[in-house]
Amino acid sequence: MEIDDYRKEINRLDSELLRIFNERASLALKIGEIKKKHNIPIYDPEREKRIFVAMSNANPGPLENDAITRLFERVIDESRRLERIRTKGL
Repeated sequence: MEIDDYRKEINRLDSELLRIFNERASLALKIGEIKKKHNIPIYDPEREKRIFVAMSNANPGPLENDAITRLFERVIDESRRLERIRTKGL
């Protein structure tokens, strides 16, 4: 394969990641609505720790587990931020 072939595959994966990130965010918003309705805090550090551990355990590499944790921290931070913004007016 040539560099352009690899880049096309990266572009395809980036599009899939975008779809997945937005699907995940939509689910987080639904959870945020339920949390607000039942007066449950948005931030759940134990849940987040379980996600980091599960993803690190499932990680086949080449990314190191610290990198996986940082990526998921960012995704979760953005989901939490979106939950806060969207549930304010509910």
